[in-house]
Amino acid sequence: MKTDDRQYIFGIRPIIEAIQAGKTIDRLFVSKTLKGELIGELLEAARAAEVPVQRVPVERIDRITRKNHQGVLATLSAVEYYKLEQLVPMFYENGENPFVVVLDGVTDVRNFGAISRTCECAGVSAIVIPERGSVSVNADAVKTSAGALNYLPVCRESNLVSAVKYLRNSGFKVVGTSDHNASDYTSVDYTGPVALIMGAEDSGISEPMMKLCDDRVVIPEYGNIRSLNVSVAAGVMIYEVVRQRRNDNQEVV
Repeated sequence: MKTDDRQYIFGIRPIIEAIQAGKTIDRLFVSKTLKGELIGELLEAARAAEVPVQRVPVERIDRITRKNHQGVLATLSAVEYYKLEQLVPMFYENGENPFVVVLDGVTDVRNFGAISRTCECAGVSAIVIPERGSVSVNADAVKTSAGALNYLPVCRESNLVSAVKYLRNSGFKVVGTSDHNASDYTSVDYTGPVALIMGAEDSGISEPMMKLCDDRVVIPEYGNIRSLNVSVAAGVMIYEVVRQRRNDNQEVV
């Protein structure tokens, strides 16, 4: 497999230096067998910078590169990550009516790119993903988003449940899509601050996240398979927010 070495950093000391220099690292892979003081220094630097770490067999790293990686490999993020605590106060200070999209377990880069593209076109304030169990925001994601990720703020949160609780406490209505005990998606009021949660295609929104929803909504499906792609479902939901806010004579954000 051909790789673009610009997306990776190899070796223990170069990765430590990259973290200390403030490089935005998407994920750090460390061989399961590695031990020692220098590895401890690397893991501590990663924890301090909130870089997700995965312990993997060295063969997984070998499949990416045959260079002298010393059992460690870091993937560089193609975007700068934000924290909700940074952005939400700024939204309100700027007089915006914020609209945030939260992705719970979306791992396919094509779906993520398509959702990001729709978010940017619709004026969504930010997109939120978890550190673990989520897509990597790499060059492929930016390309699939048609460049939207160069403009759309991405928040990567270590605890998605805590992040959504923060949004609720900050005045956001939390809305999740569900097939159970749900209202028609057009029947809910989206004209105030909204956090829209979209789940993975196979499992949907996780139960802890669903419990935080103020409203559960469903998009009607009349065909035989009744299974909308998550990026399509996100587009329907996002533009319902746009429609209601336009009818309410306000901007999307």
